[in-house]
Amino acid sequence: MQAVHVTTAFANGLFMSLVLIVAIGAQNAYVLRQGLRREHVGAVVLFCAASDAVLIGAGVAGMAQALQGRPMLATVLAGLGAAFLCGYGLKALWRSRQPAALQTTAQGVSLSRVAVVAQAAGFTLLNPHVYLDTVLLVGSAGAQYAGLLKVWFVAGAATASALWFTSLGFGARLLAPVFARPRAWQMLDALIGGTMLLLAAMLAQRALAGL
Repeated sequence: MQAVHVTTAFANGLFMSLVLIVAIGAQNAYVLRQGLRREHVGAVVLFCAASDAVLIGAGVAGMAQALQGRPMLATVLAGLGAAFLCGYGLKALWRSRQPAALQTTAQGVSLSRVAVVAQAAGFTLLNPHVYLDTVLLVGSAGAQYAGLLKVWFVAGAATASALWFTSLGFGARLLAPVFARPRAWQMLDALIGGTMLLLAAMLAQRALAGL
């Protein structure tokens, strides 16, 4: 297995996962809020990161099994993934034109670790987009790789999730003033949009290669 292939698989998983999870949403707002409250932050970060890793791993494994011996299906899914990422990227670029901010609060009644993790589970697992992002989109992209390269792709995607939630939770005191400024989210959305379009082009190239 060539080192460059390992690096590419890891990097693609890292960037694809990162651009999908870094967005204004209920889960990120909840992690940030818990970070501001300094309440069971480790448990929340661990749950969110572990959930992403399991879902991505299951998606890659499941999609790999579904695609085994079906090269045309792999091509179709790569094409659909490219179209989805393109649409998602354009939407992020559109958001970058409209000021928005991540609203959260550090006030509220203290909760037990079980209650906090249960709320995190709700924000994570009851969101249908998480399955679209991790299982279908990231899963179909990772399934395109052969053998152990799938593992490296999943490792990259899981690393992105762990880094993001750790930074958001434990760095909340530093990150909150930044994320409270609409301009910061505009710049972030622009970066996410551009990266998504780049990933869409890579998937489209893979789809066209399979025709």
